[in-house]
Amino acid sequence: MRYRPFGRLDFQVSALGFGAMRLPVIDRDPAKINEPEAIRMIRYAIDHGVNYVDTAWPYHGGHSEELVGQALTEGYRQKVKLATKLPVRLAQSAQDFDRFLNEQLKRLKTDHIDCYLLHGLNKRSWPHGRDLGVLSWAERVKKEGKILHLGFSFHDDFEVFREIVDGYEGWEFCQIQYNYMDTEYQAGTKGLKYAAEKGLGLVIMEPLRGGTLAKNPPPSVAAIWAEAPNKRTPAEWALLWVWNHPEVSTVLSGMSKMEQVEENVRIAEVSAPPCLTPEESALFERVREEYRRLSPIPCTNCKYCMPCPNEVNIPEILALYNDAFKYGDVKRARILYTIRVAEGERADRCLECGECEEKCPQGIPISEWIKKADELLAPQKPA
Repeated sequence: MRYRPFGRLDFQVSALGFGAMRLPVIDRDPAKINEPEAIRMIRYAIDHGVNYVDTAWPYHGGHSEELVGQALTEGYRQKVKLATKLPVRLAQSAQDFDRFLNEQLKRLKTDHIDCYLLHGLNKRSWPHGRDLGVLSWAERVKKEGKILHLGFSFHDDFEVFREIVDGYEGWEFCQIQYNYMDTEYQAGTKGLKYAAEKGLGLVIMEPLRGGTLAKNPPPSVAAIWAEAPNKRTPAEWALLWVWNHPEVSTVLSGMSKMEQVEENVRIAEVSAPPCLTPEESALFERVREEYRRLSPIPCTNCKYCMPCPNEVNIPEILALYNDAFKYGDVKRARILYTIRVAEGERADRCLECGECEEKCPQGIPISEWIKKADELLAPQKPA
């Protein structure tokens, strides 16, 4: 495992961090974690050098923190920097901050959180938490030793990101979405460099864009990768691109299979920048443009839009719509639509209430896309 500086803090963090948002589940139910397998995966990663484990209050219906707490028993807690997040958006009063943190400490079976983040800050949740006094509260619990380092995760545009970074001198690290498809999206490259200049540790989420960049690419993209003398897997290309940025501290991967853990640990061994040749780096712009041409919806499958009050299976519908265009096979997407999306969860149930759009960290006009997906994917009625 390779290790990197964590901003101005006095420790080195593993290039690969374990993100506990996409753990293996039973019966495709995100609230039913396959506990033995998830624990095996987390411990394998730690045994192979991973020293940063990230979770959050809402992951897996609230069960991710409990699972991580269990995985870190038997001496594993002392081997990692443990990160979780305060659900600022859910707080109604300053008293809620203590309630959330105390419950998280209980779930995680620990007396302190090494790296505590204000979760999903944007132009709405940042002033909401700030006005409730979250920063003075955080300073208090740091003095009490319940949290050691304070940061934030982020989903909005660069101007909001800069406002948040400049709005508090006590930030020690931040977590942003960054991958070779999202160089100008949300904080983007400008945010990466801005935070690094301020001495903040940089935690990267969605390096594989919700797994999209780890799949076998469409032929037009595969043809571009085939030009490289070094043959790599799609996940390897995507991860090495992020690690090639020296500003990056650690890269979180939400792994749901042991094979993914093993592959990512292997790739992390060669993650020290520069880990790509100039010729390899030049291929990314061409791949980026090709994917943009093929994928109309910038969904990362984070599932923040769920549950839908009308039971629409939003992430699956958007993924199938994108697949129809990326892989040029509308017929197959329609077949999969009838298999993967139950009749009571299909696009025609959308009432355009907008609740999903308020929760979407990507700012996607979901209602519009769901309507288009209904027109494209719905089973064809007899003439």
